[in-house]
Amino acid sequence: MREKFTFKQFIVPKFWKKFILMTAAIFFMGFFLSFLIEVGWGTDPATFMNLNIANALGWTFGNWQLFLNVFMLLIVIIFEPGLIGFGTIFNMVLIGYTADFFCWLWSKNGVHQFIADGTFAERCGVFSIAILCFVFVAAVYMNAQMGLSPYDASAKILSQKLKPLPFFVSRIIFDIGVVLIGFVASRFAASGMRSSAVGATIVGLLLGPTISWVGSKIKPMLD
Repeated sequence: MREKFTFKQFIVPKFWKKFILMTAAIFFMGFFLSFLIEVGWGTDPATFMNLNIANALGWTFGNWQLFLNVFMLLIVIIFEPGLIGFGTIFNMVLIGYTADFFCWLWSKNGVHQFIADGTFAERCGVFSIAILCFVFVAAVYMNAQMGLSPYDASAKILSQKLKPLPFFVSRIIFDIGVVLIGFVASRFAASGMRSSAVGATIVGLLLGPTISWVGSKIKPMLD
């Protein structure tokens, strides 16, 4: 059922607590995402696609992600405006530019070189810590219930169009399709693929269940 848009949906119970947690979570999503980009073993499917399209176009990751998010937001406004909240806007604007900023910072202070020249164990350590922390803060963001990102909202809209498929099946189809788009885009980039298509697929398959599990554990602190 289509949810109607109302300005009241921006003001949720315990607004300031959830607003602060949501804002901090989005900032740290961009922060930890920068490490996943640096390691190059895999990100979430949306980031993989956006990294490779941006690379093919010669855009920064943040600029392309914002451009695509604006387009997806229009889809959400048309089909499910009730899914929009402050978290939607903050997510579409901040994550890409936060990741861009920290990737730039790592290139200036030696972190980039440390990861690039690191041993398998060192890179594995950075990747493991970054992905665990990314999942945790993503769970905080989603459980704050301040609006879905344009990407997640678009996936939910697709799931409603693909009934009677269960949501998790339609979400897998959506994420794999996004990884394929990123893979195709990488063929048009002179510098080749950014990150790993296999890693993005694996992360995409594991991300949803993991975020749901983490969310069930931290939900009491958000209520």
